[in-house]
Amino acid sequence: MAERRTPNRKLLGVVIAAAVTIMATGAALLTSGTAQAATTAGCGKTPTLRDGSYTIQSGGRARTYLLRLPGNYSSSQAYRLVVGLHWLNGSANDVVGNGFYGLQQRAANSAIFIAPQGLDAGWANTGGRDVTLVDDILRTVENDLCVDTSQRFALGFSYGGAMSYALACARPTVFRAVAPIAGANLSGCASAAQPVAYFGIHGTRDSVLNISQGRSLRDSFVRANGCTAQNPPEPAANSGTHITTNYSGCRAGYPVRWAAHDGDHVPLPTDRNASSSWVSAEVWQFFTSLGSTTPSSPGPSSPGPSDPVPSASSSSPPGPSSCRVSSKVNAWGSGLTADITVTNTGSAAVNGWSVAFTLAPGQAVTSGWNATYAPSSGRVVATNVAYNAVVAPGASVSFGFQATHTGNSGAPTAYTLNGATCTSA
Repeated sequence: MAERRTPNRKLLGVVIAAAVTIMATGAALLTSGTAQAATTAGCGKTPTLRDGSYTIQSGGRARTYLLRLPGNYSSSQAYRLVVGLHWLNGSANDVVGNGFYGLQQRAANSAIFIAPQGLDAGWANTGGRDVTLVDDILRTVENDLCVDTSQRFALGFSYGGAMSYALACARPTVFRAVAPIAGANLSGCASAAQPVAYFGIHGTRDSVLNISQGRSLRDSFVRANGCTAQNPPEPAANSGTHITTNYSGCRAGYPVRWAAHDGDHVPLPTDRNASSSWVSAEVWQFFTSLGSTTPSSPGPSSPGPSDPVPSASSSSPPGPSSCRVSSKVNAWGSGLTADITVTNTGSAAVNGWSVAFTLAPGQAVTSGWNATYAPSSGRVVATNVAYNAVVAPGASVSFGFQATHTGNSGAPTAYTLNGATCTSA
């Protein structure tokens, strides 16, 4: 007869406590960074990668990339990941040198940055070799570092812009958004049938890659994202300005934004009399406004069967069913202030908001309160700050700005809240 053993209650208690600790640690990792973030194998590991240059075998040959980590990197936090791509005859060092098109400083230690090096200082992507390179880099980096897989982004200038477009086509469930600057279809496009958030930037006087080529890239994702087709306004010749347009009707979570500037083939254009480019502020605002979404189907191929890059998580970006706006403008001489109140008239709370509105011609925002603003003219997007991100059903949020004007001091028009059109109070 088998002997019946009495459980060791003390040992059982230790085992249960350990299991609870492990589950709690796992939950903390999975919810760090972005809510319900899908995280990588590097989360919780002691990292071996540091800032520096690395060589990797990809497609049977040695390829290189530069890596930059947040100064306070912690393996218990899931970070955004940004791939910065150089231009023809440029280099990964050039991308690092310009701060990944100004985004590294904007990120304030909230993102991991990667700059791959193209063969022959370009991105021909012959046989998909450069897409494979990015796959291999992501696999290596994410096995060692903690990344929120719903927050991967890519951008580049000229040939680098073309390569960021190719990544959007080939890896729509890997990259959350891309921002080609003065790009064209030079690196191929496996398919633009699946949606990817898209921000195209191009100069109306581009003498290297005509703006029509940039419009073509944009329009492929206008279609893929289900946006309403339009011919967005572009600045007049010699105006020294830029105009940013947010497309309407896009599939929830997959916006398309287009910025045309009165300039030539440059990576970081500036408006007339401005001391710095507007590009980094607008691109970073676009990237960070995006929540995670459920991919509609797998991409054309996974980065590798032995260690695939995880898919995006299943949470959806916030957005109310309806909203109401009231505004008050006080004008003088060549200036004005505008006070805006947005009420969430939907049935669900908004956790993170972006209010878009159109300024009257000749108006330009110079400063603001209770929100961040980009760009300064045309179609402006005001984004919440940390202390006012949540707007409960029936509650309101107030913010405002100061602007200059050239005679038209009219109130902003055409308000939307996270893409939903608002009514006027």
